[in-house]
Amino acid sequence: MDHVLEEKDAADWVYIGEGAANIVVAYNGSSPTLVGKVLRMQKIPEKGSNGITGSSVFSTHELLLWKDHKDIILSPNRGTAAQLYVERVMSQLLGSKHVDAGIQVLVSKAFLGAVEKNINCKRPDWRIITARVDRHCKYVLLISDHSHFPHVSGVLKDDPCISVEIKPKCGFLPTSKYIAQKNAIKKTITRFKMHQTLKFHDKEISKISEYNPLDLFSGSKDRMHRALEALYDTPQNNFRVFFDGSLILGGLGGASDCTTKLIGEKLEDALKPIIQSDDGLRTRSFLELIVETIHKSGVLDRLLNVQKLDNYDVEGAIHAYYNIVSQPCIACKELREDGLLHEWNTLHSLSLDESLKIVKDFLISATVKDCSLMMCFKPRGVVSNSSYNSVQLESTGQVFEYKAFFIDLDLKPLNKMEHYYKLDQKIVKCYKEIAGEECLAESHRSMEAYKSTN
Repeated sequence: MDHVLEEKDAADWVYIGEGAANIVVAYNGSSPTLVGKVLRMQKIPEKGSNGITGSSVFSTHELLLWKDHKDIILSPNRGTAAQLYVERVMSQLLGSKHVDAGIQVLVSKAFLGAVEKNINCKRPDWRIITARVDRHCKYVLLISDHSHFPHVSGVLKDDPCISVEIKPKCGFLPTSKYIAQKNAIKKTITRFKMHQTLKFHDKEISKISEYNPLDLFSGSKDRMHRALEALYDTPQNNFRVFFDGSLILGGLGGASDCTTKLIGEKLEDALKPIIQSDDGLRTRSFLELIVETIHKSGVLDRLLNVQKLDNYDVEGAIHAYYNIVSQPCIACKELREDGLLHEWNTLHSLSLDESLKIVKDFLISATVKDCSLMMCFKPRGVVSNSSYNSVQLESTGQVFEYKAFFIDLDLKPLNKMEHYYKLDQKIVKCYKEIAGEECLAESHRSMEAYKSTN
């Protein structure tokens, strides 16, 4: 795309959601080159930033970390580097047919300001308070809207389609020998469950989700269906459903804690032209369709393999990080666990290249532990020469065309390593304290019940 997006173009873009690092807007105009596209605009904190974040280049240590990818480290700004990271690194690991790297589009400062002004009425209040659009960015990322099936001409198809966005989260339990004994619970309880406890404690969510990522990654259809039912019941920001690109279930830029009866009925109604099933059964059939597609496509197997690049856990990787930045290791100072002193000393004796590999693999894994999987479906016609893959829904006998893409494959900055480590310790500490209280309370209730019957 050659021309610059100016202030006059801002009215054609509508808010569809956001995460911690980006705001996403979809094109609602008539330009053939933009129909079926979305923009990802970088955010900066509302306080404590002068706006240089979006154009900052790599630090000296990051240049070492990504030295094998010259095109990435030679990027003129962080946005271009992020796009090349998806194209050169994530696409190779996850498969090019499941990754859309997009292209960088030149925008004016006035365009970004006008878009932000137009969409603020749709953004959750807490998002507005914490971050704003980085107007100092000269480029934004333009990618396909994967909630649609576009024609080659760029015009959206008239056939109804349904799409789902899932944040699978981490699909395995760590086994690293560098995990401190006091944090051994990480080896038996999922990170997602423990983090839910912290979020509930901090009043970030009103209900703890029953979703278990291990179920979704298990390969067992029964367990996968159980995982999807839990995501459906408590979507938060981990499960969203779109009908023809319009959100009908899940949070818009924030978190939708529970699926109400009204929302459930709305989804059932939206599924009428797509799922040939009786009232009250279409949603279940839709969840079955998602299970069949994940199972057949193998997309989560790919994702899990990349997640498992982190075989040291943050409790091991943090030592390698301090080797790179040549600073005193806070983990060694804080934990002082005699049983691991030898292991930690071994990590601190690694070469620079060995330390770089550990941290690089950890950050790549961090990307895919926090990405989303977007899948779009439409019923296959009687005659079809489509290039899309297909899957059969046994409960209705229908065949669906689908596409599956990983999105939000953000390049994680090296200086977040300390944040990852401190958050990890906070999550485990909170869960142990609250789970311990619950165990004591349950024991007390059991004892009282015993006394009352004897």
